[in-house]
Amino acid sequence: MEFSRRGTFALGLGAVALSVMPFRLQASTDDVIAEFTGGANVTDDGVSLTAPEIAENGNTVPISVDAPGAVSVILIATGNPVPSVATFNFGELAASQSAATRIRLAGTQNVLAIAKMADGSFKRASSTVKVTIGGCGG
Repeated sequence: MEFSRRGTFALGLGAVALSVMPFRLQASTDDVIAEFTGGANVTDDGVSLTAPEIAENGNTVPISVDAPGAVSVILIATGNPVPSVATFNFGELAASQSAATRIRLAGTQNVLAIAKMADGSFKRASSTVKVTIGGCGG
């Protein structure tokens, strides 16, 4: 395959254009919440979020959420570059509306769990997780 001067210039110009353009705009925490709730009011009861107060390693932070009567639950890490961490959907035959996972946190931050209930209302819980460096509390 032979490249002409014009073809090489076009490929180089295309590569420069792609490197300058942002690939994806990062959504803010408020945008993620508004997209999930549709702008509805969110109350602070009915959801239980279990997270460690101090996490020695931000790469694997255990999180569990329990939301009886929920249809869907979203986990949001407010300090991460991409705040939406996980979404759990529960069907009619789900034995319980609870989930547990491990998430990655970029640093000390709040973790939110927002549940969409079967009646269309939204409930939330939050927890602050302090991520230490090397487990020394710094």
